[in-house]
Amino acid sequence: MVNTKSVELTINGKRELEEELDRRKNQDRTRIKDAIKEAREQGDLSENADYAAAREEQSSNEARILEIEELLKNARIVEITYVTVKYIKQNLVKDFQICGSESDPFLGKISTDSPLAKAVLSHRVGEKFIMTTENGIDVELELLSLK
Repeated sequence: MVNTKSVELTINGKRELEEELDRRKNQDRTRIKDAIKEAREQGDLSENADYAAAREEQSSNEARILEIEELLKNARIVEITYVTVKYIKQNLVKDFQICGSESDPFLGKISTDSPLAKAVLSHRVGEKFIMTTENGIDVELELLSLK
């Protein structure tokens, strides 16, 4: 779960992780601590579902805190690159943001490690090229813009 290699993040992605870390450390820890205390006051802990759930949430929260701290420790800030590509066979034009590890393909944000980003960044505007997907499918594209 803990990552020791360099992680590419945009400035916004880094800020979002820092905000999540702050929330988890300051708000979530306090809320979970109170829930554990309240569950303890109910008596027998061996059959106390509230206590077990609160302890599980505490464990999950602490694991995520460690994960975020490791990500931030190994973060490398990258610029967002905006690209427009045309899928030749489908005659479909799509816009993407090539960003760091906080990619979300459903929102048009792709990682610098994705096959599309690697293919696009090695070509010039106006060039047609073949990209091989992770499934081994060749797709013909044209790079329309790169900013």
